[in-house]
Amino acid sequence: MDEPQRLGDFLLRRGISRRAFMKFCTAMASAMAMPPSFAKSMAKNLESAKRESVIYLSFQECTGCAESLTRSHSPTLETLIFDFISLDYQDTLMAAAGRAAERAKEEAIKRAGPGGYLVVVDGSVPLGAGGAYSASGGKTSLQILGDTIENAAAVICVGTCSSFGGIPYADPNPTDARSVSQLMEAGKVPSKPVINVSGCPPIPVVIAGTLAHYLTFGRIPELDHLNRPKPFFGETIHDRCYRRPYYEEGKFAQAFDDEGARSGWCLYELGCKGPITYNACATTKWNGGTSFPVESGHGCLGCSEPGFWDGGSFYKPLSAGMLGDPGTLGAAAAAGAAVGAGAAWAHRRRNARAKEEG
Repeated sequence: MDEPQRLGDFLLRRGISRRAFMKFCTAMASAMAMPPSFAKSMAKNLESAKRESVIYLSFQECTGCAESLTRSHSPTLETLIFDFISLDYQDTLMAAAGRAAERAKEEAIKRAGPGGYLVVVDGSVPLGAGGAYSASGGKTSLQILGDTIENAAAVICVGTCSSFGGIPYADPNPTDARSVSQLMEAGKVPSKPVINVSGCPPIPVVIAGTLAHYLTFGRIPELDHLNRPKPFFGETIHDRCYRRPYYEEGKFAQAFDDEGARSGWCLYELGCKGPITYNACATTKWNGGTSFPVESGHGCLGCSEPGFWDGGSFYKPLSAGMLGDPGTLGAAAAAGAAVGAGAAWAHRRRNARAKEEG
């Protein structure tokens, strides 16, 4: 029997109930900050959508991003792979290996045709030593990337390494690592629409939600100035952090085990980068919506931002030197960090004055 061309037909054959399908659409609408009524529109569009062929490439990475994807709880990995997309190549998850795996990739690209498939890229691409730092089947990562995306509809960069270079790109960058966007801008690979789902690793639901958006509308979502999906990267961690009221009051923990930390005070003075970090951690959270780093008592590292590894100590408060260009980080975020610095200074002055008077 031929493969069903429409997602609704495919789900019906798989025995997916209408109730389960609507539950998925409601969860995705919520994740993308859409009203509940949007779920019905999403369901209608998805039912008539064609299953999308996805080629997942892994380069200089730690497999953490793929691990994050496998922990996607809404939708589950099984739903995402077998019901909503056709994951035709992912060398960690697929059964085939070696030449058989490469043939599977080539056949999937040929079957999908020009503009008929998406490419997911995990990891940075090294240019040093002629690309020898990352190669497979006699081809460098640069060659593999160029050949694979040539006829792709779009490229989804999963993780900070493929989005901005990540840890391999950090000073001194011994492998001469580059992000996908940098390679396109330099003309080393074909230019395609790019969606950066940054994070080290990225949030599973954000990866799934980005794919769901493409399936629903047949186009990439609205992006910010760094090509990140605005529904998930439109606000800073600080904007939605439950510790924000303490920040406004100038109440800051001075150590990870002091009374302020135990009382849930702001972690700004312990190096939290939440005011300049755009991501959905505070709302979507991790591990099935259980928690996120700040809620667990550790400051945000800023891992979804370019150059986060070289931005200064993770445990020193933000300073003017770390804020960078407001046009790059966002003027509102930079201003928010400046306000926080002022509040922290006032807090220290109050403590010093209290000790002098005591």
